Amino acid sequence: MDIRVGDVLTMKKSHPCGGARFTVLRVGMDFRLRCETCGHEMMIPRIKAEKNIRAVEHTDGE
Repeated sequence: MDIRVGDVLTMKKSHPCGGARFTVLRVGMDFRLRCETCGHEMMIPRIKAEKNIRAVEHTDGE
């Protein structure tokens, strides 16, 4: 799956604050994501994150 820094992910499960959209801050074996609703940052293992992705919005024009 092609996930890059700056992409916005819509997840199947929402954050406890109610938001389901997350901005990607770091990629690698783990993803660092920031909730767009409350601003909370978290690290999630890549495998777990990729299973829960519903949609990806790429920010650049590629």
